[in-house]
Amino acid sequence: MLNFLLRRILTMVATALVLTFVVFWLTNLPPNLEKLAKSEGNARMTDAEVTSWLDRNGHAQPLLKRYGEWLGVAPGWTDERDGVTSGRCIARGTLPEDNPAFCGVLQGYWGQSTVFKAPVSEIIATRLGLTGILMFWVMVLMVPSALLIGILAGMREGSRLDRVLSTASITTTATPEYVSGVILIVVFSSSMVGLKWFKGTATSAMDGITFENFFLPVLTIALYGMGYIARMTRASMSEVMTAQYIRTARLKGASFGRVVVRHALRNALIAPFTVIMLQFPWLLNGVVIVETLFNFKGFGWTLVQAAGNNDIQLLLGCSVVAVVVVLVTQAMSDVGYVLLNPRIRVS
Repeated sequence: MLNFLLRRILTMVATALVLTFVVFWLTNLPPNLEKLAKSEGNARMTDAEVTSWLDRNGHAQPLLKRYGEWLGVAPGWTDERDGVTSGRCIARGTLPEDNPAFCGVLQGYWGQSTVFKAPVSEIIATRLGLTGILMFWVMVLMVPSALLIGILAGMREGSRLDRVLSTASITTTATPEYVSGVILIVVFSSSMVGLKWFKGTATSAMDGITFENFFLPVLTIALYGMGYIARMTRASMSEVMTAQYIRTARLKGASFGRVVVRHALRNALIAPFTVIMLQFPWLLNGVVIVETLFNFKGFGWTLVQAAGNNDIQLLLGCSVVAVVVVLVTQAMSDVGYVLLNPRIRVS
Protein backbone atom coordinates (compact mmCIF):
# COMPACT_ATOMS: atom_id res chain seq x y z
CA MET A 1 0.00 0.00 0.00
CA LEU A 2 2.86 2.41 0.80
CA ASN A 3 4.43 1.91 -2.63
CA PHE A 4 1.02 2.42 -4.21
CA LEU A 5 0.55 5.71 -2.34
CA LEU A 6 4.02 6.92 -3.31
CA ARG A 7 3.37 6.15 -6.97
CA ARG A 8 0.03 7.93 -6.78
CA ILE A 9 1.62 11.01 -5.19
CA LEU A 10 4.34 11.17 -7.84
CA THR A 11 1.74 10.79 -10.58
CA MET A 12 -0.38 13.52 -9.01
CA VAL A 13 2.59 15.91 -8.84
CA ALA A 14 3.54 15.25 -12.48
CA THR A 15 -0.07 15.67 -13.61
CA ALA A 16 -0.45 18.90 -11.64
CA LEU A 17 2.71 20.34 -13.21
CA VAL A 18 1.55 19.50 -16.73
CA LEU A 19 -1.98 20.86 -16.24
CA THR A 20 -0.88 24.07 -14.54
CA PHE A 21 1.70 24.66 -17.28
CA VAL A 22 -0.99 24.28 -19.96
CA VAL A 23 -3.24 26.75 -18.14
CA PHE A 24 -0.30 29.14 -17.65
CA TRP A 25 0.49 28.99 -21.37
CA LEU A 26 -3.12 29.61 -22.38
CA THR A 27 -3.61 32.53 -19.99
CA ASN A 28 -0.30 34.11 -21.07
CA LEU A 29 -0.97 34.14 -24.78
CA PRO A 30 0.04 37.45 -26.48
CA PRO A 31 -3.56 38.74 -26.90
CA ASN A 32 -4.23 38.22 -23.18
CA LEU A 33 -1.02 39.97 -22.19
CA GLU A 34 -1.82 42.88 -24.52
CA LYS A 35 -5.27 43.19 -22.96
CA LEU A 36 -3.68 43.07 -19.49
CA ALA A 37 -1.25 45.86 -20.39
CA LYS A 38 -4.03 48.10 -21.68
CA SER A 39 -6.28 47.43 -18.69
CA GLU A 40 -3.49 48.14 -16.20
CA GLY A 41 -1.95 51.00 -18.16
CA ASN A 42 -3.91 52.88 -20.78
CA ALA A 43 -6.54 51.59 -23.17
CA ARG A 44 -5.07 53.77 -25.94
CA MET A 45 -1.56 52.36 -25.66
CA THR A 46 0.40 51.96 -28.87
CA ASP A 47 2.08 48.69 -29.73
CA ALA A 48 5.45 50.09 -28.64
CA GLU A 49 4.02 51.20 -25.30
CA VAL A 50 2.45 47.78 -24.77
CA THR A 51 5.79 46.10 -25.48
CA SER A 52 7.54 48.46 -23.05
CA TRP A 53 4.96 47.78 -20.30
CA LEU A 54 5.25 44.02 -20.73
CA ASP A 55 9.05 44.27 -20.58
CA ARG A 56 8.94 46.40 -17.40
CA ASN A 57 6.61 43.93 -15.68
CA GLY A 58 8.47 40.73 -16.55
CA HIS A 59 6.07 39.45 -19.23
CA ALA A 60 8.64 39.60 -22.03
CA GLN A 61 10.71 36.72 -20.64
CA PRO A 62 10.59 33.17 -22.04
CA LEU A 63 7.50 31.19 -21.11
CA LEU A 64 9.34 28.53 -19.08
CA LYS A 65 11.16 31.21 -17.08
CA ARG A 66 7.89 32.96 -16.22
CA TYR A 67 6.25 29.65 -15.31
CA GLY A 68 9.18 28.86 -13.00
CA GLU A 69 8.80 32.29 -11.35
CA TRP A 70 5.07 31.79 -10.86
CA LEU A 71 5.64 28.29 -9.47
CA GLY A 72 8.42 29.52 -7.18
CA VAL A 73 11.33 27.42 -8.48
CA ALA A 74 13.03 30.28 -10.37
CA PRO A 75 14.12 33.69 -9.01
CA GLY A 76 11.63 36.49 -9.56
CA TRP A 77 12.30 39.05 -12.29
CA THR A 78 13.77 42.46 -11.49
CA ASP A 79 13.78 45.70 -13.47
CA GLU A 80 15.86 48.80 -12.77
CA ARG A 81 14.92 52.09 -14.40
CA ASP A 82 15.79 55.64 -13.36
CA GLY A 83 17.52 54.36 -10.23
CA VAL A 84 14.41 52.50 -9.02
CA THR A 85 14.45 48.73 -8.76
CA SER A 86 11.17 46.83 -9.10
CA GLY A 87 10.43 43.15 -9.42
CA ARG A 88 8.09 40.26 -8.78
CA CYS A 89 9.38 39.65 -5.26
CA ILE A 90 10.14 43.28 -4.37
CA ALA A 91 7.44 44.99 -2.36
CA ARG A 92 6.85 48.66 -3.08
CA GLY A 93 8.89 50.96 -0.87
CA THR A 94 11.40 48.27 0.20
CA LEU A 95 14.98 47.53 -0.78
CA PRO A 96 15.75 44.52 -3.04
CA GLU A 97 17.97 42.91 -0.41
CA ASP A 98 15.09 42.96 2.09
CA ASN A 99 12.94 40.70 -0.12
CA PRO A 100 13.22 36.99 -0.96
CA ALA A 101 14.61 35.84 -4.30
CA PHE A 102 11.85 33.26 -4.83
CA CYS A 103 8.17 34.12 -4.50
CA GLY A 104 5.69 31.79 -6.17
CA VAL A 105 2.93 29.33 -5.46
CA LEU A 106 5.25 27.06 -3.50
CA GLN A 107 6.17 29.97 -1.22
CA GLY A 108 2.53 30.96 -0.72
CA TYR A 109 2.55 33.96 -3.06
CA TRP A 110 -0.20 33.54 -5.65
CA GLY A 111 -0.03 37.02 -7.12
CA GLN A 112 -2.31 40.05 -7.02
CA SER A 113 -5.77 40.16 -8.54
CA THR A 114 -6.17 42.95 -11.07
CA VAL A 115 -9.98 42.93 -10.66
CA PHE A 116 -10.43 42.72 -6.89
CA LYS A 117 -7.13 44.51 -6.04
CA ALA A 118 -6.32 41.97 -3.35
CA PRO A 119 -3.98 38.97 -2.95
CA VAL A 120 -5.19 35.97 -4.94
CA SER A 121 -4.64 33.61 -1.99
CA GLU A 122 -6.99 35.64 0.23
CA ILE A 123 -9.67 35.84 -2.45
CA ILE A 124 -9.59 32.11 -3.17
CA ALA A 125 -9.58 31.19 0.53
CA THR A 126 -12.69 33.31 1.15
CA ARG A 127 -14.58 32.23 -1.97
CA LEU A 128 -13.62 28.59 -1.64
CA GLY A 129 -14.95 28.59 1.90
CA LEU A 130 -18.35 29.76 0.64
CA THR A 131 -18.35 27.11 -2.09
CA GLY A 132 -17.30 24.49 0.47
CA ILE A 133 -20.44 25.23 2.47
CA LEU A 134 -22.56 24.92 -0.68
CA MET A 135 -20.92 21.63 -1.68
CA PHE A 136 -21.33 20.23 1.84
CA TRP A 137 -25.08 20.73 1.83
CA VAL A 138 -25.29 19.44 -1.73
CA MET A 139 -23.60 16.19 -0.67
CA VAL A 140 -25.83 15.94 2.41
CA LEU A 141 -28.92 16.13 0.21
CA MET A 142 -27.64 14.32 -2.87
CA VAL A 143 -25.83 11.22 -1.57
CA PRO A 144 -28.45 9.76 0.84
CA SER A 145 -31.29 10.53 -1.59
CA ALA A 146 -29.47 8.99 -4.56
CA LEU A 147 -28.48 5.87 -2.63
CA LEU A 148 -32.03 5.39 -1.36
CA ILE A 149 -33.48 5.77 -4.86
CA GLY A 150 -30.90 3.38 -6.34
CA ILE A 151 -31.40 0.76 -3.66
CA LEU A 152 -35.19 0.86 -3.92
CA ALA A 153 -35.01 0.61 -7.71
CA GLY A 154 -32.46 -2.22 -7.70
CA MET A 155 -34.14 -4.34 -5.04
CA ARG A 156 -36.85 -5.40 -7.46
CA GLU A 157 -35.51 -4.96 -10.96
CA GLY A 158 -38.18 -4.49 -13.61
CA SER A 159 -40.96 -3.58 -11.16
CA ARG A 160 -43.16 -0.51 -11.53
CA LEU A 161 -41.22 1.24 -8.75
CA ASP A 162 -37.98 0.52 -10.59
CA ARG A 163 -39.30 2.00 -13.84
CA VAL A 164 -40.61 5.15 -12.13
CA LEU A 165 -37.42 5.81 -10.16
CA SER A 166 -35.18 5.03 -13.14
CA THR A 167 -37.12 7.44 -15.35
CA ALA A 168 -36.86 10.17 -12.72
CA SER A 169 -33.12 9.56 -12.36
CA ILE A 170 -32.50 9.77 -16.10
CA THR A 171 -34.56 12.95 -16.33
CA THR A 172 -32.62 14.77 -13.60
CA THR A 173 -29.25 13.72 -15.03
CA ALA A 174 -30.24 14.77 -18.56
CA THR A 175 -31.32 18.24 -17.40
CA PRO A 176 -28.42 20.74 -17.16
CA GLU A 177 -28.13 22.96 -14.09
CA TYR A 178 -28.87 26.15 -16.02
CA VAL A 179 -32.19 24.62 -17.14
CA SER A 180 -33.28 23.08 -13.84
CA GLY A 181 -32.15 26.20 -11.95
CA VAL A 182 -34.29 28.50 -14.11
CA ILE A 183 -37.26 26.14 -13.78
CA LEU A 184 -36.94 26.03 -9.99
CA ILE A 185 -36.66 29.82 -9.81
CA VAL A 186 -39.76 30.29 -11.97
CA VAL A 187 -41.79 27.72 -10.01
CA PHE A 188 -40.76 28.41 -6.43
CA SER A 189 -39.61 32.03 -6.26
CA SER A 190 -41.39 34.10 -8.92
CA SER A 191 -44.85 35.59 -9.15
CA MET A 192 -45.49 33.74 -12.44
CA VAL A 193 -46.63 30.61 -10.61
CA GLY A 194 -47.28 32.19 -7.25
CA LEU A 195 -45.23 29.78 -5.11
CA LYS A 196 -42.91 32.31 -3.46
CA TRP A 197 -41.50 29.77 -1.04
CA PHE A 198 -37.81 30.47 -1.64
CA LYS A 199 -35.61 33.32 -2.78
CA GLY A 200 -34.43 33.31 -6.38
CA THR A 201 -31.01 34.62 -5.35
CA ALA A 202 -28.48 33.35 -2.83
CA THR A 203 -26.65 36.66 -2.32
CA SER A 204 -27.98 37.03 1.23
CA ALA A 205 -26.72 33.52 2.04
CA MET A 206 -23.17 34.87 2.16
CA ASP A 207 -24.10 36.80 5.31
CA GLY A 208 -26.38 34.20 6.83
CA ILE A 209 -27.58 30.88 5.41
CA THR A 210 -31.27 30.12 5.76
CA PHE A 211 -33.48 27.46 4.23
CA GLU A 212 -35.24 30.14 2.22
CA ASN A 213 -32.18 31.65 0.51
CA PHE A 214 -30.03 28.52 0.13
CA PHE A 215 -32.30 25.60 -0.76
CA LEU A 216 -32.75 26.31 -4.48
CA PRO A 217 -29.02 26.42 -5.41
CA VAL A 218 -28.41 23.30 -3.32
CA LEU A 219 -31.32 21.48 -4.96
CA THR A 220 -30.23 22.57 -8.46
CA ILE A 221 -26.78 21.01 -8.12
CA ALA A 222 -28.01 17.97 -6.20
CA LEU A 223 -30.61 17.03 -8.80
CA TYR A 224 -28.03 16.81 -11.57
CA GLY A 225 -25.67 14.47 -9.70
CA MET A 226 -28.39 12.55 -7.90
CA GLY A 227 -29.62 10.74 -10.97
CA TYR A 228 -26.16 9.49 -11.95
CA ILE A 229 -25.40 8.09 -8.49
CA ALA A 230 -28.87 6.54 -8.32
CA ARG A 231 -28.42 4.81 -11.68
CA MET A 232 -25.03 3.40 -10.67
CA THR A 233 -26.42 2.22 -7.34
CA ARG A 234 -29.40 0.64 -9.03
CA ALA A 235 -27.18 -1.26 -11.49
CA SER A 236 -24.91 -2.47 -8.68
CA MET A 237 -27.85 -3.47 -6.49
CA SER A 238 -29.52 -5.36 -9.33
CA GLU A 239 -26.32 -7.32 -9.96
CA VAL A 240 -25.86 -8.18 -6.30
CA MET A 241 -29.48 -9.31 -5.87
CA THR A 242 -28.94 -12.01 -8.52
CA ALA A 243 -25.78 -13.37 -6.87
CA GLN A 244 -25.66 -16.94 -5.62
CA TYR A 245 -25.14 -16.06 -1.96
CA ILE A 246 -28.30 -13.93 -1.99
CA ARG A 247 -30.30 -16.87 -3.33
CA THR A 248 -28.77 -19.11 -0.67
CA ALA A 249 -29.73 -16.67 2.08
CA ARG A 250 -33.29 -16.56 0.78
CA LEU A 251 -33.49 -20.37 0.60
CA LYS A 252 -32.37 -20.56 4.24
CA GLY A 253 -35.48 -18.63 5.20
CA ALA A 254 -34.03 -15.14 5.73
CA SER A 255 -36.53 -12.36 5.16
CA PHE A 256 -36.18 -10.13 2.12
CA GLY A 257 -35.39 -7.05 4.20
CA ARG A 258 -32.74 -8.90 6.21
CA VAL A 259 -31.09 -10.16 3.02
CA VAL A 260 -30.97 -6.67 1.57
CA VAL A 261 -29.61 -4.97 4.69
CA ARG A 262 -27.15 -7.60 5.93
CA HIS A 263 -25.95 -9.24 2.71
CA ALA A 264 -26.62 -7.15 -0.39
CA LEU A 265 -26.22 -3.57 0.76
CA ARG A 266 -22.51 -3.50 1.56
CA ASN A 267 -21.42 -5.13 -1.70
CA ALA A 268 -23.84 -2.99 -3.69
CA LEU A 269 -22.34 0.24 -2.33
CA ILE A 270 -18.76 -0.48 -3.43
CA ALA A 271 -19.20 0.74 -7.01
CA PRO A 272 -21.22 3.88 -6.12
CA PHE A 273 -18.45 4.92 -3.72
CA THR A 274 -16.17 5.72 -6.66
CA VAL A 275 -18.94 7.68 -8.37
CA ILE A 276 -19.63 9.65 -5.17
CA MET A 277 -15.98 10.63 -4.83
CA LEU A 278 -15.90 11.76 -8.45
CA GLN A 279 -18.79 14.11 -7.73
CA PHE A 280 -16.42 16.57 -6.04
CA PRO A 281 -14.58 17.64 -9.22
CA TRP A 282 -17.86 17.55 -11.14
CA LEU A 283 -19.41 19.81 -8.52
CA LEU A 284 -16.79 22.44 -9.33
CA ASN A 285 -18.24 22.61 -12.85
CA GLY A 286 -21.76 22.80 -11.46
CA VAL A 287 -21.04 25.64 -9.04
CA VAL A 288 -19.71 27.80 -11.90
CA ILE A 289 -23.18 27.79 -13.45
CA VAL A 290 -25.27 27.74 -10.29
CA GLU A 291 -23.32 30.39 -8.40
CA THR A 292 -23.55 32.71 -11.38
CA LEU A 293 -27.25 31.98 -11.80
CA PHE A 294 -28.07 32.57 -8.12
CA ASN A 295 -25.43 35.30 -7.64
CA PHE A 296 -23.68 33.37 -4.87
CA LYS A 297 -20.15 34.77 -4.84
CA GLY A 298 -18.17 31.62 -4.27
CA PHE A 299 -15.42 29.86 -6.19
CA GLY A 300 -17.45 29.41 -9.40
CA TRP A 301 -18.57 33.04 -9.45
CA THR A 302 -14.96 34.14 -8.87
CA LEU A 303 -13.76 31.98 -11.77
CA VAL A 304 -16.31 33.58 -14.10
CA GLN A 305 -15.27 37.07 -12.98
CA ALA A 306 -11.58 36.26 -13.48
CA ALA A 307 -12.16 34.84 -16.97
CA GLY A 308 -14.43 37.69 -18.03
CA ASN A 309 -12.01 40.37 -16.84
CA ASN A 310 -8.76 38.71 -17.97
CA ASP A 311 -7.48 38.45 -14.40
CA ILE A 312 -4.54 36.16 -15.19
CA GLN A 313 -3.24 35.65 -11.66
CA LEU A 314 -6.68 34.83 -10.28
CA LEU A 315 -7.34 32.42 -13.16
CA LEU A 316 -4.09 30.63 -12.41
CA GLY A 317 -4.98 30.40 -8.73
CA CYS A 318 -8.39 28.93 -9.55
CA SER A 319 -6.75 26.40 -11.86
CA VAL A 320 -4.43 25.25 -9.07
CA VAL A 321 -7.41 24.68 -6.77
CA ALA A 322 -9.36 22.80 -9.44
CA VAL A 323 -6.40 20.56 -10.30
CA VAL A 324 -5.72 19.74 -6.64
CA VAL A 325 -9.38 18.91 -5.95
CA VAL A 326 -9.60 16.58 -8.94
CA LEU A 327 -6.34 14.75 -8.20
CA VAL A 328 -6.92 14.39 -4.45
CA THR A 329 -10.48 13.09 -4.83
CA GLN A 330 -9.40 10.58 -7.47
CA ALA A 331 -6.61 9.32 -5.20
CA MET A 332 -9.05 9.02 -2.29
CA SER A 333 -11.43 7.14 -4.56
CA ASP A 334 -8.75 4.61 -5.55
CA VAL A 335 -7.62 4.04 -1.96
CA GLY A 336 -11.18 3.80 -0.65
CA TYR A 337 -12.14 1.31 -3.35
CA VAL A 338 -9.25 -0.94 -2.34
CA LEU A 339 -10.25 -0.76 1.33
CA LEU A 340 -13.91 -1.45 0.65
CA ASN A 341 -13.43 -4.31 -1.80
CA PRO A 342 -11.38 -7.14 -0.25
CA ARG A 343 -11.07 -8.84 -3.65
CA ILE A 344 -8.76 -6.04 -4.87
CA ARG A 345 -5.13 -6.21 -3.85
CA VAL A 346 -2.45 -3.60 -4.50
CA SER A 347 0.58 -5.22 -6.10
